[in-house]
Amino acid sequence: MTEPILYQGKYRVASARLPGYDYGQRGAYFVTICTAERQPYFGSMEVPAGDWDAAFVRPSMVGQRVREGWDAIPTFASFVTLDAFVLMPDHVHGVLLFDKAEDLIPSLSYENRFGPQHANLAAVLRGFKAGVSSFARAQQMPFAWQPRFYDRIVRSESELTRIRDYILTNPSRWQHEWDNGEGLYR
Repeated sequence: MTEPILYQGKYRVASARLPGYDYGQRGAYFVTICTAERQPYFGSMEVPAGDWDAAFVRPSMVGQRVREGWDAIPTFASFVTLDAFVLMPDHVHGVLLFDKAEDLIPSLSYENRFGPQHANLAAVLRGFKAGVSSFARAQQMPFAWQPRFYDRIVRSESELTRIRDYILTNPSRWQHEWDNGEGLYR
């Protein structure tokens, strides 16, 4: 039996990041960020005339701030270009494209290297999440993020195309993924 990883004598959850990868380098990153306990802080699903293919989220005030905050990412991280994005009641999916002039790595390529940690994926998402949290606190609205986020390094154009389709069709799958009577994913 292996010993658990401890940090300052306390249990620690191992990182979900790819070991040794520089998350600040040029590339495409697919991210999912959830609310704490999957609470539907961002709004409610609307299904016009029962047509799930036309489903969308009617955003709450926090949900609208999430959209505005996402759209503002390039203003504080000029190396980021926004790609596909969707707001759901309890999470967001999005693709961020990093393009730094000093990188000579072709877009969507993988190179296992380590670099500065101030202009990377985690820093960008910390800024985004902090802006939304500050707004909710200022408005005295109940709100909390799940502490972590899911990411995937996009490795090819075909994978990027599949991810874009997944993001854009996410509202139409809500009825199959969420049991609204119990509030639990199936």
